[in-house]
Amino acid sequence: MKPNDFRLLAALVLIAALPAQAVDLSERTSVGGMLAAAGQCQSVSARLLDEATWKTFDDECRGGMPIQFEISHRPNDANKFFVKLGFATSTGLGSKSPWKLTPWAADLEDDVENINGRNRDYLLTAWYKYTHAFSDRSTLGATIGIIDATDYIDGNEYANDEFTQFMNEVFVNANSYNLGSYDAGAVLAWEHGNWTLTGLGMNIGKNDQDNNYNFWGVEVGYHPETALGAGNYRLTVTGTAPEFPDPANAKKERLLSYGLSFDQAFGEVLGGFLRVSLQEEDAAVDYKALYSAGLNLDGGGWNRDGDNIGIGYAYLDGGNQSVESSQVIEAYYRAVLNEHLALTTDVQYMRDDITERDARQNNPEGWIVGMRLTAKF
Repeated sequence: MKPNDFRLLAALVLIAALPAQAVDLSERTSVGGMLAAAGQCQSVSARLLDEATWKTFDDECRGGMPIQFEISHRPNDANKFFVKLGFATSTGLGSKSPWKLTPWAADLEDDVENINGRNRDYLLTAWYKYTHAFSDRSTLGATIGIIDATDYIDGNEYANDEFTQFMNEVFVNANSYNLGSYDAGAVLAWEHGNWTLTGLGMNIGKNDQDNNYNFWGVEVGYHPETALGAGNYRLTVTGTAPEFPDPANAKKERLLSYGLSFDQAFGEVLGGFLRVSLQEEDAAVDYKALYSAGLNLDGGGWNRDGDNIGIGYAYLDGGNQSVESSQVIEAYYRAVLNEHLALTTDVQYMRDDITERDARQNNPEGWIVGMRLTAKF
């Protein structure tokens, strides 16, 4: 185990003794955070042709531990300052996994260093927000600073948090949206009764081709309370500047995506979600469509308030690259150990079908079993 691993393990033990909620330094200032320790083992059938030699992906286990600290300050009800720092050790299965999708979507070691090619480490978000209240039912908020698009669009009650819900990235956010994170941007968010309208723009340091680009997103949401329970229905559109290669790598094209996200409670125990997102194929893209759905079962149904079970299935239709389609099935049980610790047992099945034009690889498929301990403070 590396020295960083020991430090983070010690931090986990320390956090277990901290209060469950954020600590109020004053009436207007509070600090909080999260630490997660997770391990995953894969059993995979896959091979790649690398310099005329077939390479087999091994059945192996890897882990990672991210820790995040947050501090917020409200000078008054209309103004808020917020900073989030992220640290991590290891990269999990990372490059050891043959699939296009990441088995755990957490920000690990590679994600918190040299963020977006900005030569900035560990500072994830830092922003200021002003909120104007037109009435008790209508507000307009404006945010500027270093932001994360996933905090504002593509939310989902049952499939949106890699630390307390599903681990696979396909159930955290819609892969097709190409959401920007941890870079300069601004957000306008209007709330009126059960309706929300959010628009944001960001400048991202660089993509995989080392090109700086602009990202934007717009989302309309409807959030009704019915006899069944709370529901959230969202329409999302995202896009970028033309700074991405086309399929022939001959010119630059933009990315454009759009989709729907639904989640609905069906009484006190059962909930369900559905995501559909589509992506234009002017640029080189791995997937042109994503379809995912799942169920959430609340532990109150078996006298374990706080526990829950999540079950999800996702099908991704391949774009204009080497993947013809991908499928993911994931199920987890999250057990609340005390007021700020929870242990999750997680099982995933993944399969990528590769197009005939990419003869380097067969169709990788296999199982991933994992455990995740999360402490929130």
